[in-house]
Amino acid sequence: MVEPNTSLAKNVTSNVCPEHSSTINVPRNTTGEKYSWDADTQGWILGSFFYGYIITQIPGGYLASKIGGKLLLGFGIFGTSVFTLLTPLAANLGVGYLIAVRALEGLGEGVTFPAMHSMWSSWAPPLERSKLLSISYAGAQLGTVVSLPLSGLICYYMNWIYVFYIFGALGVLWWFFWMWLVSDTPEAHRSISHAEREYILSSLKDQLSTQKTVPWRPILESLPLWAIVVAHFSYNWTFYTLLTLLPTYMKEILRFDAQENGFLSALPYFGCWLCIILSGQIADYLRQNRNLSTVCVRKCFTLIGMIGPAVFLVAAGFIGCNYALAVAFVTISTTLGGFCTSGYSINHLDIAPSYAGILLGITNTFATIPGMVGPVIAKNLTHNNTVGEWQTVFYIAASINLFGAIFFVLFASGEVQDWAVSGYHLRRNWK
Repeated sequence: MVEPNTSLAKNVTSNVCPEHSSTINVPRNTTGEKYSWDADTQGWILGSFFYGYIITQIPGGYLASKIGGKLLLGFGIFGTSVFTLLTPLAANLGVGYLIAVRALEGLGEGVTFPAMHSMWSSWAPPLERSKLLSISYAGAQLGTVVSLPLSGLICYYMNWIYVFYIFGALGVLWWFFWMWLVSDTPEAHRSISHAEREYILSSLKDQLSTQKTVPWRPILESLPLWAIVVAHFSYNWTFYTLLTLLPTYMKEILRFDAQENGFLSALPYFGCWLCIILSGQIADYLRQNRNLSTVCVRKCFTLIGMIGPAVFLVAAGFIGCNYALAVAFVTISTTLGGFCTSGYSINHLDIAPSYAGILLGITNTFATIPGMVGPVIAKNLTHNNTVGEWQTVFYIAASINLFGAIFFVLFASGEVQDWAVSGYHLRRNWK
């Protein structure tokens, strides 16, 4: 898609490490259009998705609390899928069109997690939140696991435009199943058993608010919320930097070919997917069977999920050309990040179930900033693609992760906040 010699003046392939790729005797398709985009332009294109994504976070959470998450999430992904189908056309029209289309994709995708959080506030019993939300969160990682190697194969044997056509079409197909099978609440579900419905409703009856107005000021003054904001921002700096630049690092520094790149780039996210699933089960086991407090579990899992990746991420920059060890360290770093799903990631539901979508919209607004500026900064720090330059990128990410973990441990909470339950407005009026 991009001319290989386009950015040689600014970003060059490192010659420190030897070529590790083996020769593949299958003819590679070279019919796809190639574009003369330099490294800085590529950075802006990669980050443009987040220009739209950041705009719909808080509105998405608010709308989900008013109209329900089913329609919002469904049409958000449907819109993203349609614009994915239009991406090859936009690329042919020019960089400006491509940036605009990716920003529009972000607008649709921006409502997904707030809407999902809002739906889970009506579906997830308190002592099952970790396992249920971890399963749904893990889907994002599984998508990365599948899409990275599959995209590499499609580009290698077919044409890069089919990556967008295939995944866009799958998104549209998913939308039909979503609209047919999903309900906003247990009360509206057509096939849920009476016993399960009553179990869910009874477990949540003391945690939800019936107030129609949103307590914006108490929300914004809540220190536990800002603990989530800082942790979410810090974790996403590392996650988005690796998601967008890990394939580049493996190609330019470790020097794998495109096909190997896809599979090896997916390996860290497979580890993260597995960790998310297992950590969710462990977190709820500790809360339910070992009587550990919710805040203790959230803080411990956040520490593991942020300090662990920071250590291995820094270590990955000091192993020279040992590509096997580099892959192992980056994989361990990303895998350990999966613990955060049962840490800060679902803490919104602990402190304010009724406003979980809005809270996630707030925290994800701040957490989207790394997706916008992180790749651009990393691209500008790695013009020569030296190991030293990448060490700087890893240092920055690790330092931010460490700060976020400490802040969350100091100020997080595991209890439903007073402003998040029914009667808060009445108590305020009495005073």
